[in-house]
Amino acid sequence: MKNSNIKPFFIFNPKSYLKKDELLSLTRVCDNMAKKYKDEITIFATGPNIYLSEMVKISKNAIISAQNLDPIDLGRGMGYTAAETLSEIGVKATFLNHAENQLTLSNLVKTIDKAKNNNIINIVCADSIKEAKAIALLEPEIILCEPTELIGTGTVSDNQYIESTNMAIRKINKDILVMQAAGISTPEDVYRTISLGADGTGCTSGVVKNSNPKKVLVEMIEALVAAIRDRSK
Repeated sequence: MKNSNIKPFFIFNPKSYLKKDELLSLTRVCDNMAKKYKDEITIFATGPNIYLSEMVKISKNAIISAQNLDPIDLGRGMGYTAAETLSEIGVKATFLNHAENQLTLSNLVKTIDKAKNNNIINIVCADSIKEAKAIALLEPEIILCEPTELIGTGTVSDNQYIESTNMAIRKINKDILVMQAAGISTPEDVYRTISLGADGTGCTSGVVKNSNPKKVLVEMIEALVAAIRDRSK
């Protein structure tokens, strides 16, 4: 999928919080919302590798994403994940370089190339403006600007950080999509982030730790749609 085919987007990233039934239930919510707003937004849903094939089977509209990928070819690599194996089961995207699973520069370069060669969208994490600018030179499809210290805190990036990283990345490569997601925990956070010019956002703990995760997931996606509509007026 080319960047031009990715509309303003939301990524549900439950990490390893959920067991299978809970994960698949929320994946169905993502799929239903992706179908409902197919002409306006793109929705991604990630999951642990063990559940990805089942997520792909139940999702015809949301893009299923891995949470990591390794820079290996088919062959030796005990315990690692090759891009070919993800592509084969229908996975269309992967996170890379998350604060909880960081890559060396050499491995990041190799992994981005491996993903591209297998038609897998790269969502590469950067924890500072300086790192975001460096990663932009590697030409991933999406850069997630997320200061490590804000992950899971419910404290979102300030306006200056969001606007500065948006501008810095686009100055280097206007085709890279910019995701801002640090501390996103409410629909209001989603609306504000998109209103400030991000191409996409997403959430983990704000959904999985909520007493009604389905409801808040729907509300966040609807906030994204509202922000996009208002931004285009």
